[in-house]
Amino acid sequence: MATQFTSTDSASLGGTAGSAGLVQKAYDKFIEFALRDEPLIRSVADKRPVSPTNNGNVVVLQKYADLANATTALTESTDIDGVSIGTPTSVTITMQEFGNATTNTRALQLFSLTSVDPDIVTLMARNQADSIDALAMTALRGGSNVIYSGSTATSTATVTAAATLSTANIAKAVAKLRGNKASGKRGSEFWAGIHPDVAHDLMLESSAAGWVVPNAYGISQDRIWAGEIGRYKGAYFVESPRLYSATDGASSAKVYRTIIAGQQALAEAVAEEPHTVIGPVTDKLNRFRPIGWYGVLGFARFREEALYRVESGSSIA
Repeated sequence: MATQFTSTDSASLGGTAGSAGLVQKAYDKFIEFALRDEPLIRSVADKRPVSPTNNGNVVVLQKYADLANATTALTESTDIDGVSIGTPTSVTITMQEFGNATTNTRALQLFSLTSVDPDIVTLMARNQADSIDALAMTALRGGSNVIYSGSTATSTATVTAAATLSTANIAKAVAKLRGNKASGKRGSEFWAGIHPDVAHDLMLESSAAGWVVPNAYGISQDRIWAGEIGRYKGAYFVESPRLYSATDGASSAKVYRTIIAGQQALAEAVAEEPHTVIGPVTDKLNRFRPIGWYGVLGFARFREEALYRVESGSSIA
């Protein structure tokens, strides 16, 4: 008679998934978060209300217009005519409430294989940062100054997948900003937000000619933006997948938006800074606990002349 073994077999002590047995699946109680990119876009907003007259959901920011140059010589014995100061131009920011929340149950806390409360707080904090960045990106990418890559593109819908970002596109955007008298974000250099797919094409085109890597700048390292990949053609480039793209080009090609910005291109107004909220437990048996985030703010482009957008495809889209 063959020897009978007490083993991990389903007919012995092993059991099967979901049934009795001494050998069962093991789960790691440490649960990883999804991959993510770091918040970036809101940092471009460097203009804020300075001295508002009162609290309100709408904030109006104003800009003086310069006087025309006085280039006519004065007549010694004749008084000059006075001129009128022009009406300031204005930018309106409408602040709105934003937030998100979830309610976890007492049963989840009791039966979950790991403590979920800290993870839920982290997920909400991530959602807060990502949501606010998305709001800033929506305002930033809607500017009126745009360059389309490719020799035939005249609109977003005509940008092809082969119309990759070129050195000429960047040089033109920087030249137009300088021509608009826009101030650089760091010294005379403009901030350039670029998607990694687009950075790949630009760096291949330019090769080693002109790129200066961040650790060669000779500035304090704490002044280097997270994700900064180098200087080029009058701009310093910050790489992030948060730069907007959509399949709205020719034949549904993926079109990427590279943003070149100077000082005060984007403004924000904040009535209440976004923050984590631990809601009150109000049910009869204290079983439901809300956790979320809340904030009241708004974004608007403040100086269109300090903002350019380059729309292009990518060879690795």
